[in-house]
Order: sequence, then C-alpha cells, then structure tokens
Amino acid sequence: MTASTPTPLHTPLHDFHLRLGARMVPFAGYAMPVQYPAGLIAEHRQCRESAALFDVSHMGQIRLVGADAALALETLVPVDVAGLAEGRQRYAFFTDAAGGILDDLMLVRPDAAARAEFGDLFLIVNAGCKREDLAHLVTQIGHRCAVVEMPERALLALQGPRAGAVMRRLNPGAAALVFMSGGVFELAGARCFVTRSGYTGEDGFEISVPATQVVALAQALLDQPEVAPAGLGARDTLRLEAGLCLYGSDIDRTTSPVEAGLSWAIQKVRRPGGARAGGYPGAAVIESHLAGAAPSKRVGLVGLERVPVRPGAVIVDAQGRQLGHVTSGTLAPTVDRPIAMAYLPPDHAQPEHEVYAEVRGKRLPMRVTPLPFNPHRYQR
Repeated sequence: MTASTPTPLHTPLHDFHLRLGARMVPFAGYAMPVQYPAGLIAEHRQCRESAALFDVSHMGQIRLVGADAALALETLVPVDVAGLAEGRQRYAFFTDAAGGILDDLMLVRPDAAARAEFGDLFLIVNAGCKREDLAHLVTQIGHRCAVVEMPERALLALQGPRAGAVMRRLNPGAAALVFMSGGVFELAGARCFVTRSGYTGEDGFEISVPATQVVALAQALLDQPEVAPAGLGARDTLRLEAGLCLYGSDIDRTTSPVEAGLSWAIQKVRRPGGARAGGYPGAAVIESHLAGAAPSKRVGLVGLERVPVRPGAVIVDAQGRQLGHVTSGTLAPTVDRPIAMAYLPPDHAQPEHEVYAEVRGKRLPMRVTPLPFNPHRYQR
C-alpha cells in the first residue's frame, strides 16, 4: 500500500473467506471475495440452480427512529414511505436537485415488536455511498428523527431456487416470508432481521445478523448441502442478467430514475396529482421526465456476435454517430451470449432496434432487448 492508498477495511467474515480460499480484491473501501476456488462460472450456476451465499456486510445498515421518520424520509426520496405496511420492504433512491440519483437503497418498516432494535424504518444502503448517505440523512432530516448507524451488524445474502428449502430447516417462519417482506427470526442462535429479497433475480433472503454471530451463521448455511459460497464476480454477472442497476455504473447523479427505467418505484401517491406528490429533491425534473421529456433511456443490449462488450464501450448508429456508451456488460453465463446495458436516445431505444458497439476498432452489432435478460424468479 502506498501512503495515498488507504488499507481496505475488513468485514467480520474476512478470515472466514481466507479459510475458504477466496481471492480478495478491494471494493468500496473493503477487501472482498471476488471468487472462491470453484470460480466465477461455477458460483454463478450455483446460484441459478441451487443456492449461493454472499457476504454483503460492506453495505450500510441504518435505522431511523421517530414517529415522523416516514414523512421525513419522503422529503429525500420520490417513493411512498408513509404508506408502507409493517413488515414490508420497498426499493427507493435518494435524488438530488437536478433529478439525479445519489444512491439507491432498500427500506423496511419493522413491526412493533422489532422497532426497538431496528427502528421505525430500517435502511440498507450501498457500501460506496454509506458515509455520504448517513451525512445526508443527518443533515436533512436529523432534526425530525434519529439517524442511527448499525456497524455492529453484518449482512448475508442467501440466493437461489433452493434458498427457501434451506431457510425452512433453519426457521420455518422465515421461510414463509414472501418477496419484499421481512421480520425478526432466530437463525443458528442469532436474532436476525430477514427479508425475502436479493440482487440476483432469484428467490432468496438477505439476513442482518450481529457481527459477533455471523461466522457461526455463515457456517450453518454452508453446512447445508444446497449451499456454496459466491463472490462479487458472480454477484455482478447475476445482477446484470437480471437487468438490475449497479450504483456508480448504471445509475448515478447524471441519470434520473425515469431515464434509468425505475419509474415503477415511484408510486402514484408521489406523482403529479397524488396526495403527497413532489416535495423531494429534483421533483420538477423527474416529473417532467415522467411526462415524456427524458432525454435517454436505459436499455438492454444483446450482442449478435460472440464478443463481450465491456463498460465504457461507445454505442453508435449505422452511420457511426455516437448514441451513448455501455454501463455494464459481460458474456452472460446463463443467457450464454454477450449482454450489456446502455443509455440511448428514446428513438434508438425501441426493442429489436440495431446499434453498434465499438470494441478494439471494430463495430459489433447489438440488438435492443427488453429487460431482464434472464427471467426473475421471486417468491411472491
């Protein structure tokens, strides 16, 4: 490490990953496992076919405490927080004054029995943004509710079509959750907040667990015959096949939620004409985009030649005019073809429209295709 390069932080599972033979890489300020000895392709298939366990303890966990927490948070996100039922989870994003995305996040409203531990709202934010997110929350709404960071907790993601069967053995109550719901359950002796959600397009669970008990829980999960560990490499190929955005690549302050194809997350009550419309940063811009003024649209692209197209590749039309650039791209293990996501002008964003990616001096044909590339299999 040079004097200007900070030493990566470790999650509570760092030594556990090393014992499993993980190859560690720096990511969002942490040393994280990119893959294990089985390799990325095997880990990807493990998740699609059975169950994979991911360490996502680098993510930020925050609780908001106070009767005004929901309405306070609505001043920062264009999402219906006040109408969220107990035990339900919702996807959201912080916006800025220009309508850009500061970060995306998951939020849950714990039931009455869980509020003392997990607050009136329980948030999971991205690792690379958590310091800024915490400061944003404290500065903007800290006078209306308590904003409490939860560094004492780790986070696991159990993902795949056999995840439900695994969870049923550990706690049948947790296995009865449906997609985007959550609650407190005991797993391997640890009191955990479990949601039925994830970032792979598969059924699965995300598990907030005390950091002091995460090694025991991770081992208990890996002791199940269906489960094997998976790293950041497989997590990225899985989420891309599922058409899910990565903050800092597919969404950031230069992209509005509408351009990003995330309009579905802005409920009717927060849109023009709704009971609690507007009142969040960038509302005028986002509302104009909802009305049809968005200058670009996030699309899926499938390569017509078997050459991977990586992030940053320029997308052009048949005449060579630049249209945009690839934000995520890979040779997809399940789809078994090159796939990518990019922002294109609306008149080039129609399904089946053909564009070209410039790769090493060549123009490779790609076809606009609906997202996701691989069907979601959530347990609804």
